Amino acid sequence: MNNKHTFLAQPLRRRSMATLLASAALALGLPLAAVTANAAVEAPDALIQRLSADLLEMIKSDPALRGGDVALVSAVVDKEVMPHVNFRKMTSAAVGPQWRQANEAQREQLQQAFKSMLIRTYAGALSQVSDQKVVVKPLRAAPGDTDVLVRTEVHGKGEPVQLDFRLERKGEEPWKVYNLNVLGVWMVETYRTQFAQELNKSGIDGLIQTLSSREIQADAKAAQ
Repeated sequence: MNNKHTFLAQPLRRRSMATLLASAALALGLPLAAVTANAAVEAPDALIQRLSADLLEMIKSDPALRGGDVALVSAVVDKEVMPHVNFRKMTSAAVGPQWRQANEAQREQLQQAFKSMLIRTYAGALSQVSDQKVVVKPLRAAPGDTDVLVRTEVHGKGEPVQLDFRLERKGEEPWKVYNLNVLGVWMVETYRTQFAQELNKSGIDGLIQTLSSREIQADAKAAQ
């Protein structure tokens, strides 16, 4: 593999990023239908529990989704996942301090390239999801909190996978995920470490080019 792209393929020590996102997909709930009016006041732990149940049902009934159809996963993510994620905050945190130096066009490019990379990881990871069950632990939060940690475990084959979500709420808006943790490893911090290598070498445009090149390579490989 070209050294320029190695930082994007480095596995986590205990779980691969694919496994991390497979667990995240299970708990976040790809197949949720349109958000209801009650979602604005739905508790964050109840939200995660409901979405995970919806996803399990969707995967069982949709072989294309289970098989990792990239186009289908992309459409589902855009429609069902993104409304529940503060993706701008997630991307800016992954990029780190240099996000402040990027202009708006570069920020949009970073978000799109980052999202495309995560979607392709989702597509490959969904085939690993079968009979898992998400157990949401009691929420430790005070009334009025606007930033909470929802702790869950994904039960399936082998040992349960610890999966924790950071969610925030602004005003009357619904809760949104902005980071997640698998077995003590936070996703945003993991990508920040990887992205820093390219940012230090080639800056914002270099990171955009590298992420975009990864997408082109993935498309070419899929077409073979």
